[in-house]
Amino acid sequence: MSETHTVRLSPVGVEFDVEHGETVLNAAFRQGIALPHGCKEGQCSACKSVLLDGEVDMLKYSTFALNDMEKESGHVLLCRCIAYSDLEVELLNYDEEILAKAIAVKTFKGRIALIEHLTHDIRGIEIELGSPIKFWAGQYVDITVTTEKGETITRSFSMANTPDQTQKLCFIIKKYPEGKFSGELDSGGIKLGAEVTVVGPYGTCFRRDERQGPLILVGAGSGMSPIWSILNDHLKSGEKRPVYFFYGARTRNDLFYLDRIAELIGQHSDVTFIPVLSHATDDAEWEGERGFVHQSVDAKLKQLAVDGQGDVHACGPPPMIDALQPVLFMNGFETERIFFDKFTTSAGATPAH
Repeated sequence: MSETHTVRLSPVGVEFDVEHGETVLNAAFRQGIALPHGCKEGQCSACKSVLLDGEVDMLKYSTFALNDMEKESGHVLLCRCIAYSDLEVELLNYDEEILAKAIAVKTFKGRIALIEHLTHDIRGIEIELGSPIKFWAGQYVDITVTTEKGETITRSFSMANTPDQTQKLCFIIKKYPEGKFSGELDSGGIKLGAEVTVVGPYGTCFRRDERQGPLILVGAGSGMSPIWSILNDHLKSGEKRPVYFFYGARTRNDLFYLDRIAELIGQHSDVTFIPVLSHATDDAEWEGERGFVHQSVDAKLKQLAVDGQGDVHACGPPPMIDALQPVLFMNGFETERIFFDKFTTSAGATPAH
């Protein structure tokens, strides 16, 4: 029997066991305890905490997420921590609602049932699971697949479907020049019917219930995936609040789901869709907004004079998220009303989305 240790979380008073060789974050996930997290691989600092007592070893991580001075003062990254004794950990960032709505991370078997081209570099896939998964709108899973040549790839992708669809998961995936998963989809290395392993759910950028003020949704690229899930889940909930749905793209050729969005707007008058094109200088027929999406968000928030009322869900590449944050703060939004999912690309099991 492998050695286990107990982790106590301050100030919430939660305790759980961690097995030998298991990271503290994965142990929490396994037992249905949703700790703050982002990349799960020591890159983003979302799980940064303070080790109050106990001995740990840290797996490889980025000094951007945890610098040497922080490490010397007792700070740790829970996604990199291996316990060698019982631990007491102080959470620096935690959300009572996240802890209350935690879903245990589980492993599911499935197969790829659909592959579609949405634009020149955006793909849609559907995965049929052998058993139902529970998740909140806006969350993501890790998908592992073995290519036709025998290479095993694991990537993280956000669900585009709503949580009531428990055995057919939909994903919107952006194709990057060096992206292995998306590249194999196009080259035939990952085929229809391919068997996959799905692990999850993960992520804290999920839709919150019974909130006041407008719902501001901002997506770019494959950031459409969780935003689409959040939007449709909100509409199915029956809650009434104005929705402003921004989507940033380069040109009109990078827009998709326009027919589905038009249908939604036709059925729900409280939804406003604002597509923003950053490279439409030569497109004389484009009558929509031009520039970067964070600029359009800023202009609309000032026009509405919302002054921080409402909730913001923003999903997309790091430059978009980085540009959007000061805009939101300048328009009065507090951090507890802002939910980000920053899509990055790197080696290993990463949030490629």
